[in-house]
Amino acid sequence: MISTGDLKRGLGIEVESQIYQILGYEHIKMGRGGATVRIKMRNLRTGAITERTFDNGARFPRIDLDRHTVQYQYNDGDTYYFMDTETFEQLALNVVQLGDATSYLMDDMQLDIIAYGDEPLSVELPDTVTVRVSYTEPGFKGDTASGASKPATLENGLVTQVPLFVNIGDVVRIKTDAGTYVERVLS
Repeated sequence: MISTGDLKRGLGIEVESQIYQILGYEHIKMGRGGATVRIKMRNLRTGAITERTFDNGARFPRIDLDRHTVQYQYNDGDTYYFMDTETFEQLALNVVQLGDATSYLMDDMQLDIIAYGDEPLSVELPDTVTVRVSYTEPGFKGDTASGASKPATLENGLVTQVPLFVNIGDVVRIKTDAGTYVERVLS
């Protein structure tokens, strides 16, 4: 059992016979009342993200999530196939289990798969990925006000804001948790 004081991001817990991964938590202390904890968590079987509030000191069964390194192979409609790099076993996950991760998957990408026992549940993306800009408007000389940005369409279909100096064909690093620009990478 794990208490609300021991919560960490990425931890697996069981609530009402459903398994969840903690995405974030916040301790809330109200004036004269007792403290509560607001937990943002993702149901690992359905992919649904929910926020729940619990009394401080509430206890939950902790679940052990296994992580294996896999390599993304290909997708066939709504099913995505991965190969375990140790056993060479092929695993399949659907679009609901992957959620937004489908926007960042690229051929031969190495990532971790999260499993509960023998049941693959989801993937854990790296913090950043490098992708090529497929389309963006040109930045004009003189358009250099601080923080100026423009929309860019990346090769994976994601649209994000990039600085004015980024052009079509440039390779950029993108944060996978928010889809935001980090830096331009020399190709």
